[in-house]
Amino acid sequence: MRKDILNNCLLFIFVMISMAACKPKKAIVVAPPVVKSDTVNVKKKENLQMLRDKDIVFRTLSMKGKAQISINGNSNNASVNVRMLKDKKIWVSVTAFAGIEVARALITPDSVLMMNRVDNIYLSKPFSYIHGFTNKQVNFKMLQDVFAGNAVGSFLEEDADLDLQNGVWLLKGQRKSLAYQILFNTLLKASETNLNDVQSGQALKVVYGEYQQVGDYLFPSNIQINSQAGLKKAAIELAFSKIESNVELDFPFTVPKRFKVIN
Repeated sequence: MRKDILNNCLLFIFVMISMAACKPKKAIVVAPPVVKSDTVNVKKKENLQMLRDKDIVFRTLSMKGKAQISINGNSNNASVNVRMLKDKKIWVSVTAFAGIEVARALITPDSVLMMNRVDNIYLSKPFSYIHGFTNKQVNFKMLQDVFAGNAVGSFLEEDADLDLQNGVWLLKGQRKSLAYQILFNTLLKASETNLNDVQSGQALKVVYGEYQQVGDYLFPSNIQINSQAGLKKAAIELAFSKIESNVELDFPFTVPKRFKVIN
């Protein structure tokens, strides 16, 4: 039972960090209207670079906000605090029950650490443990890209299909059993991302709302996530009220002695 509770919390955290969203405090950046053209620029390399140039560049990111989540039909509200040190750490704290922290996770390129403070249990696994909740193609940099609101860098390669359809770019391709598709808006930011692995029964669909200007970059103002991994299903809505980049952050993760390790 305790392992099931920890795994459900872990599923929530993995789906939650797979995409970022922020509640708009600044004016929404209106996407230009679609301009249809009969001429398609066939210079794929240049077009891919054009999309990469819209990525958020950062050293650290900090996000705080609210989440509504439904896992296997059970719905809950929570507060979330997410911090990231580029290429090294993703730290997540989940708070519920009148401000009491219920779970904390620290993910690195090599490991997954998580505490369930409700049941005083602790998990320590290699990064590959994530593949029980998502596709085996997922690695730390992929999580980092989608967490930062960037299109997945490993998909923006010349082996992908890139087409201009109805005035917006559509990127799609296949990596082993994983089929991916990213639809961009006229701001050249992702408006919808789909990952699908029919063989393993895993799928992720993310729909982005309007974008806002935060510093030199654009962030999505709202997001809807639907995820399925085997029999595990999750639907999440996120709204972050505070976003900071390139500030000094700490990533505390000390396990109390009373906690029991779960394998």
